Amino acid sequence: MLAIPKVHFSRKPEGISAAYLPWKPVGRIDFESYQRGLERTWACGLTPAINMDTGFANLLSLSERREILQLVARLAAGRPFVAGAFVEDLDGDMLANYCTQASEIRALGGIPIVFQCSELVEQSPDRIVEVYRRIGASVDRFLGFELGKMFAPFGAIYSIDTFRHLLDIPSLGGLKHSSLSRAMEWERLACRDQYRPDFRIYTGNDLAIDMIQWGSDYLLGLSAFYPEAFALRDIYWGNQDARFYELNDALQMLGGFTFRPPVPAYKHNAAMVLAMRGVIDSDAIPVNAPGRPSSDREFLKILVDRIDALMS
Repeated sequence: MLAIPKVHFSRKPEGISAAYLPWKPVGRIDFESYQRGLERTWACGLTPAINMDTGFANLLSLSERREILQLVARLAAGRPFVAGAFVEDLDGDMLANYCTQASEIRALGGIPIVFQCSELVEQSPDRIVEVYRRIGASVDRFLGFELGKMFAPFGAIYSIDTFRHLLDIPSLGGLKHSSLSRAMEWERLACRDQYRPDFRIYTGNDLAIDMIQWGSDYLLGLSAFYPEAFALRDIYWGNQDARFYELNDALQMLGGFTFRPPVPAYKHNAAMVLAMRGVIDSDAIPVNAPGRPSSDREFLKILVDRIDALMS
């Protein structure tokens, strides 16, 4: 029986926020709104993560992902950012593609995070670890990613034994875990605490954002909706301020509603909220992205108003 890890009071988590990529109604990327969202994320103390699921990475071409990477590197001007190394749609050798992308991201000042792909998750556990080891030999620092199939068909959750062996890769500094399972994440935290305490587990559980209480950090799509609220929540937690619980509850209600099935449609809800808050100009999404009914806006307004009230 798995024991629940101890609560880490006063531990301020490292917050990475998956950047939402906004669109114009005519089907083009809205780069002006995108820049505003990035600046707000940096300003509140969170690190933006680009070319992630929240950034429609699977719907972009390699040239579009590179354009976004180069733009963000210029805007960052030395500030930290994380960028997805996405190879699902690329021809050629999988490992070479991963190493090339990781090196490009690192050369531009970002921290690469390795998106899984169909070919990778079909390998044996030993081969999976070897792929990460070889990527780790090409860069000084990178992150891993376990992605549940409710998010993408090319994702997978590794066995705890595979996870344990990934901890032995020195340049692998952490891993985003998106199973939406507390038990699986607690299991990884216990393994991390035993074998490599400096390793970061970035919760991707948008249905349990309080996992920071047990020693997780986070890389969440939900934080893209309102990064300033997440940053304040983190301060409350680090200060043992009881206001943490009320703000966390309000954010979690937003997560529970927007990450309902089909889960990938949460991105349309993100667009609705960000447009409602005036961060982006339109809540349009790509034509081939799953959407939500327009009736969502009414309830989202209630949820956002509740968070706004707790921000003062």
